[in-house]
Amino acid sequence: MNLIHTPFGFGSTAAEVAAGADLSGRRAVVTGASSGLGVETARALAGTGAEVTLAVRDVAAGERVAAGIAGSVRVVPLDLTDPASIDAFVAAWDGPLHVLVANAGVMATPEQRTPQGRELQFATNHLGHFALATGLHDALAADGAARIVVVSSSGHQLSPVVFDDVDFAFRPYDPWLAYGQSKTANVLFAVEATRRWAGDGITANALMPGAIYTNLQRHTGGRGSGQVPPELIKTPEQGAATSVLLATSPLLDGIGGRYFVNCNETMTIDRRGEAPRLEGVARYALDPEGAERLWTLSETLLAKGIA
Repeated sequence: MNLIHTPFGFGSTAAEVAAGADLSGRRAVVTGASSGLGVETARALAGTGAEVTLAVRDVAAGERVAAGIAGSVRVVPLDLTDPASIDAFVAAWDGPLHVLVANAGVMATPEQRTPQGRELQFATNHLGHFALATGLHDALAADGAARIVVVSSSGHQLSPVVFDDVDFAFRPYDPWLAYGQSKTANVLFAVEATRRWAGDGITANALMPGAIYTNLQRHTGGRGSGQVPPELIKTPEQGAATSVLLATSPLLDGIGGRYFVNCNETMTIDRRGEAPRLEGVARYALDPEGAERLWTLSETLLAKGIA
């Protein structure tokens, strides 16, 4: 399988990637679009002519963002840890959906659990988006060539999905291992969604946006932490570029189950350090058996509730 290469790279912005794309008459949903990468992703998609829905927990913040974006933009409440909120979003959706950008997330949070006992990062970053995507399946299928864009992270290299203990019921909780597990789950979801839904014209790809200082780093020390060299830091406009590429580029027509960094598909690695920093995708994150197992587990957990 040849890796997909594009004319874009580390320094490309969402607007540059979207230039020339025409999504007039198409509809897109961006979760977590009240700040950071979600704002710039939504702005670029609206610039292509798409009707963009900002799916956000903080509706007031979403309305402020929408007011600053030219084009057709609306705001709908969505809490990814609340099954009732997800169900309401799905029930209110009418008609086809062309692009779903699973952008919202939390990072390295102190140990927290939903009322049903789910570990917060796994529940937010993976299970909530899984419930949303499966709930919107018919709308995505109705488009005939829909795309799901899943924002993962190089943090997936910190941990595979530990299927027998996703909620840290037995292991001591570690915020970075929990984050890594949830980000691996994001990639595995893209792999299995493509396998299951390609016949409906639905493809899903995952990505690493890069190191960008946003509200996501509220628990990790932010810019002052020094965790990433300055030369690897991106602006939010640059960070949103890979999401927008996966949502709009004709190079991705009919292609799914892959992982991108800096607007290009990245190499598969078997140990950390085999690829340049922040690049590479762990082989376990692309494993089809693991992807299928995660899908089954997710269905089981959703049946028990995630809130």
